[in-house]
Amino acid sequence: MKITPKKEKFSQKYVELGNASEAYRQSYNAKNMTTKTINEAASRLLNDSKVAARIKQLQERLQKRHEVTVDSITAELEQARILAMMEKQAASAVSASNSKAKLHGLLNDKVDIDGEIRLSIKKNIISARDRD
Repeated sequence: MKITPKKEKFSQKYVELGNASEAYRQSYNAKNMTTKTINEAASRLLNDSKVAARIKQLQERLQKRHEVTVDSITAELEQARILAMMEKQAASAVSASNSKAKLHGLLNDKVDIDGEIRLSIKKNIISARDRD
């Protein structure tokens, strides 16, 4: 299903903004159009079968993208850390732990202008023993 570049832009803007009239304004030359005319044109586009199909496709893609969460990535990193420990690969286990800490905002890489890399750890880290 092919649509014109302007209809594609409209579809993407509609998914991004959730407002058909604003998506129309940002996709077409509407500066000399009345609000009523813009609303009607946007409504016609939403009812265009190809545009509607494209919007649905973009919304489904966006929904899948949001299925990846901090929790799901944390779980994957924890699995990798456990596997690394079982395989006696300490460096890989540390890497997985560092990645989890970065993901949760507990570890930040800092680069000085001279190129030196420093790691800073926030002071509010609670160890697993302290939580129990």
